[in-house]
Amino acid sequence: MEQFKVTRVYADENGDSRFDEVFYPLANGGPIGHLSQSVAVKEVVFRKVPAGYNDLHRAPQKQYVVLLDGGVEIETSLGEKRKFEQGEVLLMEDTTGKGHRSSNLQEKERSSLFILF
Repeated sequence: MEQFKVTRVYADENGDSRFDEVFYPLANGGPIGHLSQSVAVKEVVFRKVPAGYNDLHRAPQKQYVVLLDGGVEIETSLGEKRKFEQGEVLLMEDTTGKGHRSSNLQEKERSSLFILF
C-alpha cells in the first residue's frame, strides 16, 4: 500500500521536543495518482525567512509546514538533529514544552507554507 510520510515534532510528557513519523495511507486515484483522505484545516500562511534564520521556539499552534524552496535543520530540546529538504512536509505539534531550534540549511532566504488546523 502506498503511503505519504510526514515527520512530526511534538512535546513529550517532560516537555522535551521529539521526532516521530506519521504515515498517511494513499488510495489509488487512477490517472491522477494516489490520494490520502482529506484533512480538515483552518488557514494557510505563506512565509519567508531570512538567510541567517536560526531560532529556538515552540510551534505557535498545530500546523503542517511545507518546505517550498530550501531545507531546514531542526534540533529537538534533547539535541537530536535532522535535516529536511525542499518538498518535505513537517507536522509541528510542540506547542508546549521546551521547543525546538530551526535553522536554514543554506545561506539564502527560504519560503515555506504553514497549513494550520
